[in-house]
Amino acid sequence: MNEQELPTHSENPGTRARLKTRKRLGAGIYVACLVAAGGLGGGVAAGATSMWNTAASASGTATTQYTPVIINNPDSVSAVTAAAQKASPSVVTIGASSGTSGGTGSGIILDAAGHILTNTHVVTLDGQAANAAIEVRTSDGSVYPGTVVGTDPLSDLAIVQITAPGLVAAALGDSGNVKVGDTAIAIGAPLGLSGTVTDGIVSAANRTIDTASSATSALQNGATTAAKGTISINVIQTDAAINPGNSGGPLVNANGDVIGVNVAIASAGSTSSSASQSGNIGVGFSIPINDAKRVAQEIIATGTATHGQLGVSVRDKASGTASEFTAGAEAAAVTPGSAADKAGLKAGDVITGLGGRSVSDASELTAATREQAAGATVKVTFVRDGQEQSTDVTLGAATAG
Repeated sequence: MNEQELPTHSENPGTRARLKTRKRLGAGIYVACLVAAGGLGGGVAAGATSMWNTAASASGTATTQYTPVIINNPDSVSAVTAAAQKASPSVVTIGASSGTSGGTGSGIILDAAGHILTNTHVVTLDGQAANAAIEVRTSDGSVYPGTVVGTDPLSDLAIVQITAPGLVAAALGDSGNVKVGDTAIAIGAPLGLSGTVTDGIVSAANRTIDTASSATSALQNGATTAAKGTISINVIQTDAAINPGNSGGPLVNANGDVIGVNVAIASAGSTSSSASQSGNIGVGFSIPINDAKRVAQEIIATGTATHGQLGVSVRDKASGTASEFTAGAEAAAVTPGSAADKAGLKAGDVITGLGGRSVSDASELTAATREQAAGATVKVTFVRDGQEQSTDVTLGAATAG
């Protein structure tokens, strides 16, 4: 099994990554970021296979379609209608462009000062541009220039700011109370179609995925490059239809409160086949709003966000001989002087929980660690010599490099 340095994976960008699963469980499943290519707005059918690519020629870029959410009869609405009516004024469409490349995504208004929560891969064009030009279209159709306050490649979250009158801040819910089977409503601009509302349920409340990082690397000539790499994040899984362009938009509950930030969808099939470039197949992922809120607050305050670092190299611990299932993250090595070392963790320990999250493999440990702020003290549960133990660990600080 591959060892992973926690939580210091190479944080370089790409456009898809593997859903964490054992190899023999079935056909290949991949996780795709949800930036719509610049040419998608007017040509949905032609753009539906452009999931992996934000590049578009300037001549081929079409204006995204603006459609307000319309309630024809306010006296006769469903729960989904009411939730959409409440949340939609706080949802924006974000356009990013750099040279001849462009893409669209969605965002969530956080306050009247114009801070908007979205994904790093939206404002960096999947990591291809460190200084993309940003425009924001609000729910009334007005367009404003946007400024990137800060990006966080380790969580794929970013903050954009606009100056505009009458902004409506989103109502943020509590993702810690989300249950499987709860109503889930996605709002955003899939395929460039702003004001789109789809609904379904929460199909898993605690899922860990490995998805492409959207970090950018500067070159000597001032250009940027997207190096390869993945990040592990905890997400809410939903069957509400989300597609390229939904990235950064909200997943809301039946009350219209934001419970997540839409970030990726699963695609079945080979990475080189057209099947892997299809749209929604009923398995979408959203960053829990409780996690996103901490990152957003740190970016707004300082321009950056912090993440915990444990300081161990780990590998999946099989639950039995030749088993398809895992039972924790086994420490192969502990970095001297690290948070894990100071807490007394040793090579051979099998970590099964961190900060209240269960850990069944290396990626889950990475995600649970990075959810925490640098300097946070968390309880780590582990098995040593067949005996379950626990210890408090004060985490170090992870970096995106």
